[in-house]
Amino acid sequence: MNTPQQLQHIPVLLQATLDVLKPQKGESYLDLTAGFGGHAKQVIASIGGARLAMLVDRDNMAITALTPLIEAGARVLKSDYAAAAKKLAEDGEQFDCILLDLGVSSPQLDNAGRGFSFMQEGPLDMRMDQQAEQTAQALVNKASKDELTRILRDYGEEPHAAKVAQAIYFARPIHTTAQLAEVVAKTYRGRRGKTHPATRTFQAIRIAVNDELTQLATTLPLLLHLLKPGGRVAIISFHSLEDRLVKQFFNEQARAGYEATLKLITKQPISGATQDVHNPRARSAKLRAAVKIK
Repeated sequence: MNTPQQLQHIPVLLQATLDVLKPQKGESYLDLTAGFGGHAKQVIASIGGARLAMLVDRDNMAITALTPLIEAGARVLKSDYAAAAKKLAEDGEQFDCILLDLGVSSPQLDNAGRGFSFMQEGPLDMRMDQQAEQTAQALVNKASKDELTRILRDYGEEPHAAKVAQAIYFARPIHTTAQLAEVVAKTYRGRRGKTHPATRTFQAIRIAVNDELTQLATTLPLLLHLLKPGGRVAIISFHSLEDRLVKQFFNEQARAGYEATLKLITKQPISGATQDVHNPRARSAKLRAAVKIK
C-alpha cells in the first residue's frame, strides 16, 4: 500500500486561495479539511509559523501526513469538520483565515484500498474516517431500491437513477469498485458521453457514506462565529450541490442590508478549469470567498 509520502498531492486552486485569503504575518489560520497539508503549508509560510494554525481532518492518512506541521507547533484536531467547527465555536475560538476544501485528495483517490475511484479495483469503502461504521459496500448491498434511487438522484444528479439503482439491486452482492462501475456502465451502453457513466454513482454513494451535504449545511452558519471581524473564509467545492449551498449562504449573509455579516470577495466563483489548468483534478473545482464585516 502506498504511504502518504509516496502519493503526490497537488493542492487545488492554491494561488487563487492565497489571493482571496490574503494571509498576513501574525494572523491565525483554521484549515477545516487540512488533508495532506498542501494549502496549509503555504498559508503557514505567510502567517509566520505553524503555532498560529489549527488543522482539522478525520482521515488517518492525512493526520500522519500532517506530522511535520504538528511537530512545528500546529494544533491538530482529528474530527469531521462539522464537529470540529462546533467545538471550536463553543470554545470561543476565532481566526483570521479559514479554509474549507470539500474535495477528495489525490492520495485518497489514488489509493485503491480506499475505494473512492472506479479507475482501479479496490474494496467498496469510500469512508473519509476509517473508523466510521458504514462503508460504501454496506450501503450498496443493504439499501432498498427506493433508497438507492433517492441517493443517486439527489446526491449524484443521475438522470437514470431508477434504472441504475435497479441494476445495482439485482447485481448484489457487489464488493469492489470495479464490479460497481461495470454494473453502472452496462446500463449506459449506447449512451456513453465524455465522462465515465459511473462518475455520478460514485459521487452519490461517497456523499451518502460521509454525510457530506449535512456536514456542509451544519458548518456554514458556524463560520460566522469562527471568523474574527475582517476575517476571510474560502470554500472550494467540486459539484453543484455543494456550490449551491455555499453560494446561497454567502449571498444571504451579504445581502441582508444593515444586518449583513459578510461581504463577498468573489462575486462569481473562481473556476479550476480556467485558473488551475495544469491540475486535471481541479477541473470541476469552484472557489468562493467572503470577509466578515460584523
